[in-house]
Amino acid sequence: MLVLTRKLNESIQIGDDIEIKVLAVEGDQIKLGIDAPKAVDIHRKEIYLDIKNQNSEAANLPDDVLSLLKNSER
Repeated sequence: MLVLTRKLNESIQIGDDIEIKVLAVEGDQIKLGIDAPKAVDIHRKEIYLDIKNQNSEAANLPDDVLSLLKNSER
């Protein structure tokens, strides 16, 4: 893991397209601004893990549930 120290209004550049800027420091919280292409999904990690988990569960649905879903679309 790369660890960088940044101050208020300083940024980190990732490749050519992604910039992460420290917008505010309030107590034990830091507000970050992220400038990235719209095609890049950006989520808080707990949300990303939840989406990943839900997708994994959906991919492992039993065949009878998948058949019911396919038939309901008709």
